[in-house]
Amino acid sequence: MKNTRRGAETLELASESLLAINKCGLQGKFKIWCLQFMLIPKLLWPLLVYDICSTTVGALEAKVNKYTRKWLGVPPGLSDVAMYCRKAKLNLSMKYILEEYKCGKARLLTMLEESDDPVVKTVQPSLKTGRKWKVTEAVDEAKECLKMKEVIGQT
Repeated sequence: MKNTRRGAETLELASESLLAINKCGLQGKFKIWCLQFMLIPKLLWPLLVYDICSTTVGALEAKVNKYTRKWLGVPPGLSDVAMYCRKAKLNLSMKYILEEYKCGKARLLTMLEESDDPVVKTVQPSLKTGRKWKVTEAVDEAKECLKMKEVIGQT
């Protein structure tokens, strides 16, 4: 089965699950809890395992964002920063699916590259994430930043 098909299946699963959560008789904050602790972890596994592009993840995030705003009762003009920022004084500590996707792909690449198994280490992993964001470039950039911080030291 092609990975493009897996992306469509993941979007379909998300749509069905969001509708099911929306139809249940819970209050908005409990629907958000179901989303954060039940649905998003369920969606992250296929996003990690299959080569699903970041554009598909963005479409998934848009669907989730639509229902989240509805359940919280916030105006449509409210910025995503207000909902997903972790450094603000008043934060909601909600998971941003695109960020979780990128962290998971970077973690997977690093785990494969630094494996103790010689067979896994010699095979260069090919993780396809689309044209907008490339996991290999992101991991290389993060490693360079860490080397630079190590050279500079404590200031």
